[in-house]
Amino acid sequence: MTIASLPMYDWPEMHAETDAEWAQIRAAMPELDLPAALTRPDDRPGFLNDHWRDPALVFSQCCWGPLNVGMIRHLLPLAQPDYGPYLGGRGPFYRSAMVMRDTGETPPVMAVPATSGAAFPSQPLKGQRFAFNDTESKSGYRGLAVDLGGDPADFAAALVQSGSHRQSVRMIADGRADVAVIDCRSWALAQRFEPVAAALRVVGWTSERMGIVYVTSRATDPGTALRLQTMLLAQGCLPAPQGETV
Repeated sequence: MTIASLPMYDWPEMHAETDAEWAQIRAAMPELDLPAALTRPDDRPGFLNDHWRDPALVFSQCCWGPLNVGMIRHLLPLAQPDYGPYLGGRGPFYRSAMVMRDTGETPPVMAVPATSGAAFPSQPLKGQRFAFNDTESKSGYRGLAVDLGGDPADFAAALVQSGSHRQSVRMIADGRADVAVIDCRSWALAQRFEPVAAALRVVGWTSERMGIVYVTSRATDPGTALRLQTMLLAQGCLPAPQGETV
């Protein structure tokens, strides 16, 4: 018996849309015995990693952050979705929006850079409480570390682990933190479903990096994995790297 999940943007308000996405994927491959319903893994720290390690996992999504720190041994990248519909996205690449509370003294709103590099205020974490979802997250922590040239812990006044991009948005809005970097698709969801996002301002953008990737367990039958990959590419996804990414 196999399991499938689409956990990366599956906010409660998105469950119906996520289920519809899975139904479309299943309908494109009726010859495969794919699960009728998605598994929704516990999002507490460590639980999602356990889910990704399950050899019964036939289809899911994963961030390149966990993949780069060991999950690549358990998961086979299949294809990259197109981030073009989201502000800050371009093909398989996404950026994270650097957000702060709009206090009247907050740096001005910054447009998405015309080049692939980062653009944010000088020393953006100095004196600030930096909210992050997880240290393995490419969009919420590791990518910013590359852009800053060092661990955010070395630049910020304090670190506040939120557990999710949505919670980081809430913590900045209510004053428990001052700055965070939120991947562009999660930021679009926040603007859609999280009222307190209106109190935040985008003051910068990280560099472009490979976005969330569709994956299958490395225990999946190679023929099934190839069929999944072929279907995704036919539906407009883009080729995925097979090793670690920056």
